[in-house]
Amino acid sequence: MSSIALCMLVRDEERSLARCLDSACGLVDDIIVVDTGSIDGTREIAERYRARVLEFDFAYVDFAAARNFGLSYVTSGWILVFDADETLDRASEPIIRQLVGEGENTGYYFERLNRRPNGEPATPDYAVRLFPNTPEYRYRGRVHETVDAAILAAGGRLRRSTVRLHHDFASDPERRRTRNLRYIEILEEEIAANPADNSRLDFLAAEYHQLGMFDEAASVSERIARMRPLDAQAHLHAGLYRLLHKEDQKQARQYFTEALRIRPGYPEALSFLASLDE
Repeated sequence: MSSIALCMLVRDEERSLARCLDSACGLVDDIIVVDTGSIDGTREIAERYRARVLEFDFAYVDFAAARNFGLSYVTSGWILVFDADETLDRASEPIIRQLVGEGENTGYYFERLNRRPNGEPATPDYAVRLFPNTPEYRYRGRVHETVDAAILAAGGRLRRSTVRLHHDFASDPERRRTRNLRYIEILEEEIAANPADNSRLDFLAAEYHQLGMFDEAASVSERIARMRPLDAQAHLHAGLYRLLHKEDQKQARQYFTEALRIRPGYPEALSFLASLDE
């Protein structure tokens, strides 16, 4: 089987790093940790796991650049990417071994179960976390960095796997709010620099939503729908903001109807249209 390198980007993660590394150290052949300025015991913990710890100047915030710096040191055939507040589900290790053994030119989405400190049920999302070590496969985006587009542009494929990660959100609400606001600033800068790249808008809407700034999130979602006229989901989301946060049933109906026109039989659009007729 081809070798696997775990690549991580960290800063002041002494509370969670060991738990993350414990979940993966039996699977990987190499661990590369890019540190962006920790002042706690993060580096020492990583070194206990024989990780190569690389320092990266993060004065200019660019998560993609920091991740790509770490990838440039990988000599293994495959790259596995975790954040320090994530752990690999124990049952997923053999699945990763199987995927790597198949040797396909593919990036694999993992299911991530996001758990909040208030005890709410975990919510899933999906992210590419395993891919071949190919020079063209590099991250893009100063925040909410992704590798998906680079894999597709270089001729690779993307597939959803059954690998599962467990993710614990930060418990400090003020820390989360500060991060959200900073990310909004950076996303706005990226969008201004490249207005044609609407992929950044999805993340901008999510940041506003997490802050409870629903008017701003609604405005961004409608901008996304305008820029993606054939994207049924974009119209559905714009309709949801109109319905739930603007209380504008007429405009919501128009968005749901358009989503249904683009994707006939779209269950969610049908459901919300039915609710408007009750």
